[in-house]
Amino acid sequence: MDLIEREKPAYVVNFAAQSMVAESWKNPDQWFMTNVVSTVRFHDRLRHCKFLEKYVHVTTPEVYGSTSGSIDENAPFNPSTPYAVSRAAGDMSLKTFFTAYKFPVVFTRAANVFGPGQQLYRIIPKTILFIKLGRKLQLHGGGHSERSFIHMRDVSDATMRIMSQGTRGETYHISTSRIISVRDLVQFICDRMGAKFEDCVDIVGERLGKDAAYTLDSTKLRSQLGWQDQVSLEKGIDETIAWVEQWLGDLKQQPFDYIHKS
Repeated sequence: MDLIEREKPAYVVNFAAQSMVAESWKNPDQWFMTNVVSTVRFHDRLRHCKFLEKYVHVTTPEVYGSTSGSIDENAPFNPSTPYAVSRAAGDMSLKTFFTAYKFPVVFTRAANVFGPGQQLYRIIPKTILFIKLGRKLQLHGGGHSERSFIHMRDVSDATMRIMSQGTRGETYHISTSRIISVRDLVQFICDRMGAKFEDCVDIVGERLGKDAAYTLDSTKLRSQLGWQDQVSLEKGIDETIAWVEQWLGDLKQQPFDYIHKS
């Protein structure tokens, strides 16, 4: 807060959160401390900053739970994991701040983001890296859950538009219309890299509370702010493969799994 009060930014975009769905079951109190208690403390300080024009709260479709059919930004919350509950609580708190104090918040909820430079424990870079190293990827639940995967450049463009043009108090979905199962995504990457799916994957049990699908309707962002996704899944995957190949010597020395820091 000292930095914010000294620099007096007109816009604050908050990407910070304790993420990782499966791990949130192990230490749920830590997820709530970060995503609810600490976040609300931050907002309560920030609401007194008269110079603030817009606060962009980057949240998650996990708050909806598993979706059926395409949903818009008015869909009810139905979180199914400690992580999702903690994010829903933070979002609901901000809604009260907007109503009570006219706090200048806008919310973004994006589909699964990917691209070069992503953490290696995420599904796309991990699949590519394991294929290059001849290691088998554990595919939880057979990979039947469905997601939209969106390139970081498209998410960045959307976030900038929402920050500068978005209506205070509103939520905007950032998503492509292309839905793919995790299994088909891994198969797609295998095909792209000339590898056999059966040689690259071990099927293991499903994660606790795993949502079957997130299908976000991004019509609002497209129609009101003129946004369009530009990077196809094919192009984005190829970029990420090239990044892994370029930095393979360094990447293979890094941890491949999430390391929790309390």
